[in-house]
Amino acid sequence: MNALAKSFAVAALAASIALPVSGGKSYAGTPSDTLVIAATIDDIVSLDPAEIFEFSGGDLAQNVYDTLVAFDPTNLSGGYVPGLAESWTISEDGTQYTFKMRPGVTFHSGNPVTAHDAAFSLQRAVILNKTPSFILTQFGFTAENVKEKIKAVDDMTLTIQTDKKYAASFVLNCLTATIGNIVDMKLVMEHEKDGDMGYEWLKTNSAGSGAYSLRGWKPNENYVLEANENYWRAKPEMKRVFVRHISESATQRLLIEKSDVDVARNLSPDDVAGLSGNDDVRIDEDLRGRIMYFALNQEHPILSKPEVREAFKWLVDYEGMSTSFLNGQYVVHQAFLPLTYLGELHDKPYKLDVDKAKALLAEAGHADGFDVKIYVRNAQERLEIAQSLQNIWAQAGIRATLEVGTGKQTLGVYRARKHEIYLGAWGPDYPDPHTNADTFAHNPDNAFEAKNTGKLAWRNAWDIPEMSKETEAAVQESDRDTRVEMYRKIQADHQKSSPFVIMLQKIEQTAIQTHITGFHTGSAVSSVYYWTVKK
Repeated sequence: MNALAKSFAVAALAASIALPVSGGKSYAGTPSDTLVIAATIDDIVSLDPAEIFEFSGGDLAQNVYDTLVAFDPTNLSGGYVPGLAESWTISEDGTQYTFKMRPGVTFHSGNPVTAHDAAFSLQRAVILNKTPSFILTQFGFTAENVKEKIKAVDDMTLTIQTDKKYAASFVLNCLTATIGNIVDMKLVMEHEKDGDMGYEWLKTNSAGSGAYSLRGWKPNENYVLEANENYWRAKPEMKRVFVRHISESATQRLLIEKSDVDVARNLSPDDVAGLSGNDDVRIDEDLRGRIMYFALNQEHPILSKPEVREAFKWLVDYEGMSTSFLNGQYVVHQAFLPLTYLGELHDKPYKLDVDKAKALLAEAGHADGFDVKIYVRNAQERLEIAQSLQNIWAQAGIRATLEVGTGKQTLGVYRARKHEIYLGAWGPDYPDPHTNADTFAHNPDNAFEAKNTGKLAWRNAWDIPEMSKETEAAVQESDRDTRVEMYRKIQADHQKSSPFVIMLQKIEQTAIQTHITGFHTGSAVSSVYYWTVKK
């Protein structure tokens, strides 16, 4: 951590200071120009937008960078709006998008934001070929052709040429993803080493034009952001944002009760209930796109059997979890598209039925059960879910041990296909049904060498040529109603045959000091916004 970050950490989290609020009331709290957040952020792997693919990294990038196409945080249901591109046109054949850049916008360095920066950023993401690169390469871009397909015509004009016609909303929604963030080409290339396009430097630094710049990051501990006084959308009222990694719900609750933090993002239902009588704290609820699931590696000789896959779907106490230790924070959901998305499926064909599961295991030749490992992140709700599964599976003879690690550690195992069972969450990268269909139901090349780590079907070695073709057809369908039915069919087939057991959809309960407004967590389409916050 740099000196600024260290000094701020002490200032923000040491002895409380008096903070005046409406009605003349004053109480211990954080500085009036500073937002202090308690959250679990140990899943941050990199700060490079070309690599960020985790929830916490997406939150940081949302506030440090800008995209060509964006969202209005006060009207997230209204769809995308102009971002760094103030307008765009589409060719008659539907394959060429021409963007006009917003004039007068500068990066944190002072360099102007141009179409050359936009072209470089998108080209760079394709060439580096990190985990989220598939969001762009699905349009036919490769390291070899991307400089021809995505290019700056002049300082203020960018063109993007896709390999075929897609629904325009699909293309534009993809550009709202984290990988679509525009980086400062001049600054990044000043730090290039051995042709890496600034990758090693940008993993731990920032080069954006967003509402905040990065002032310090200490992995698994905290990060500090400083306001961009010249932000083109609005001047942030919070001059600094300090996010602390606090994995324990009880500690988060204590901090917000003492007014040592303004926001607590990972409280358990018990701690949420415990704050119900606190007049200084409110609980905001937001239906997010996050899906909680577990997945069975299809390279495992037992987990790859169809009867075993189905058995696991009957070995989950869906309702029990959602009404007990997850009460108020998840709803039962069993399809890969989140509720509120085009093509959403409400069908919930599975419930807890140990006898049915045991019969399926016996049919597969495993009446006496077997041993298996569950890889799970060291986060309270996930550990509680894992323990619930562990206890239920034991009733069917499945002896599960928990392999617990940080988000980075467990993701590393998962992306390398070295897991047996992985318990995790998945959030959409852009507000179009293809975002989840492409990862849960699309695996055009199952070979390990393909390294399609952004696709969960690939991570679990699930070879699905026919379903992959159906998914490809759905994303090209221009008729909305037909497309809806295509996605519902794919999801229904997926529920029956896949190695994924989708259990729950997230309702984010956020504890916020009552004198704070404008904290938008992003609903099902985006990440958190800090620049809209006021005290």
